[in-house]
Amino acid sequence: MKKYLLGVLGFLPLLSVSAQKQPEVPIKLPAGFSSQIVASNFGRVRHIAVNTNGDLYMKLDRLVNGKGIYRLRDKNKDGIMEDTLAFGNYTGTGIGIYKGYLYATSDETVYRYQLDTNQDIVNPDKPEIVVEGLLNLRQHASKSITFDKAGNIYVNIGAPSNVCQEKDRQKGSPGMTPCPILETAGGIWQFSTAKLNQKLADGVRYATGMRNALGIDWNHEVDDLYATIHGRDMLFQYFPEMYDQKKGAELPSETFYRVKKGDDCGWPFVYWDHFQNKKILSPEYGGDGKKEGAPNAISPLVGFPGHMAPNALLMYNGNQFPAKYKHGAFIAFHGSWNRTPEPQEGFYVVFVPMKNGMPTGNWEVFADGFSGMSPVTNLSAAKHRPTGLAMGPDGAIYVSDDKVGYVWKISYKP
Repeated sequence: MKKYLLGVLGFLPLLSVSAQKQPEVPIKLPAGFSSQIVASNFGRVRHIAVNTNGDLYMKLDRLVNGKGIYRLRDKNKDGIMEDTLAFGNYTGTGIGIYKGYLYATSDETVYRYQLDTNQDIVNPDKPEIVVEGLLNLRQHASKSITFDKAGNIYVNIGAPSNVCQEKDRQKGSPGMTPCPILETAGGIWQFSTAKLNQKLADGVRYATGMRNALGIDWNHEVDDLYATIHGRDMLFQYFPEMYDQKKGAELPSETFYRVKKGDDCGWPFVYWDHFQNKKILSPEYGGDGKKEGAPNAISPLVGFPGHMAPNALLMYNGNQFPAKYKHGAFIAFHGSWNRTPEPQEGFYVVFVPMKNGMPTGNWEVFADGFSGMSPVTNLSAAKHRPTGLAMGPDGAIYVSDDKVGYVWKISYKP
């Protein structure tokens, strides 16, 4: 039975929804852009999706009132999402809408819910299982998803490891060759949306060598998969003779890739160094900070400063924003925790201008100020941490926060 919770403030005291309330911190945007809060205080909101009718779906990493998915709806089109549906008794990250279904993930399973002609969930208490039994060893366990035009769903399975050492995160422990983790994780798997109750063996390992590709999206301009990947940790802590604290804060790069079937991005054997513009052999595999490795691994389109945590990717194909944004990439950086003694970095949404599937200029910060402070010297004091991105039917984009559970709508008006 559907459980519609009308008037969120009256029925769910922990939650609030408003399009009029001003943000706790001012979001800095380019000229002509404005933001409004459309949801607040939902806790750890991870990825989000917006339906063709404007419904906002939020996947939660912690249950709120026993539910892990919240749908917000503006019934009377007055700009306030006053109608709330809560369902799903599992936590997780991934969520998306594809061909009449809402897809959502736990850390082990991909579920889906049928939508009727009114865009309502047909049976919120009984989702279908698309894929189950995916690896979940807690580290890098979240399952991001995206879809192509041909009926396939792509699922990130992060590696439960820093750099595939014999003893994970132990100084002096060598890297394993070959890396056994790559058989079941550390890549993106392709499954069919036409088949239910699939296992890992039913899918195709579409791409490998990815420590954790938390941001994935399909670029419909060129019909290819794109991904952002979290780089490894502990270069300075493990190898101070090769990396000082500043290099340990800046390296390895966080990376943005165009991914084709069969591609290898090089983890754990190499990392990307945006200063040298090279794939550098990991010290656990004999590297010295300069030696290159993995010649068959592909190179990223962009290398960002280290440890900023690119948690979501949106290839923009809307028409509301100015022409420079068409087919470009928005990336939500969750913010770092391990750049000490350098200031923590990230906590913003960046934009990469693109055409024909390739960058046409340097990346730039698009939306900033989420943390409420500059620089961020105390991670726990940051107000918000961008985590999810979605585009609405009008071409506006939405940004979620998994610190306290806000969602902003960013619009453009000349």
